Amino acid sequence: MTSQIQPSDQDLWAAIAAGDEIAFGRLFDRYARAVYNHAFRLTGSWTLAEDVTQSTFLVAWRRRGEAGLVDGLALPWLLVVATNTTRTEWRSARRWLAALRRLPPEREADVDPASDVAARLDDERQMTKILAVVRRLPRAEREAVALCLWSGVPYGEAATVLGISEGAVRSRVSRARARLARMVTDNKEDAR
Repeated sequence: MTSQIQPSDQDLWAAIAAGDEIAFGRLFDRYARAVYNHAFRLTGSWTLAEDVTQSTFLVAWRRRGEAGLVDGLALPWLLVVATNTTRTEWRSARRWLAALRRLPPEREADVDPASDVAARLDDERQMTKILAVVRRLPRAEREAVALCLWSGVPYGEAATVLGISEGAVRSRVSRARARLARMVTDNKEDAR
């Protein structure tokens, strides 16, 4: 039985930069789930997370010659691309919703949702509540939370991607945790 050594992200990226589609497929297989979960945490929507994941890897392929790996890893760069793609999606969604509001309302069709649809909706409702609280954080703290807490990117790699020191990332995460704790406590007290 032979064990197969997995190529490093740097090796894969060198092949991808040369146009190797198989290497790109391996990188996709390696990180698609992490990017998808990151996108869900940013959007609160499984469907939008799928779109963001697809767009992220499309950007990765198009920018394969200019991508910046962090300590030889592609994931931090992919997560930043996903974050930027999410921002673009939100801007597009706001414009689309504004256009829809100008249309007359339609009649609702009879729908028989399946159990997985109900579970997805519950996930989205829960994530919407979480996002409502997290969006109240300053942008710098939101980015640190999304990268380090939600997606598990180490502080050092997040610092490199964000272009700040590791201490600044740790500080942002710490401040975000403290603010979130206060916000949750305040919301519980308001609910009483």
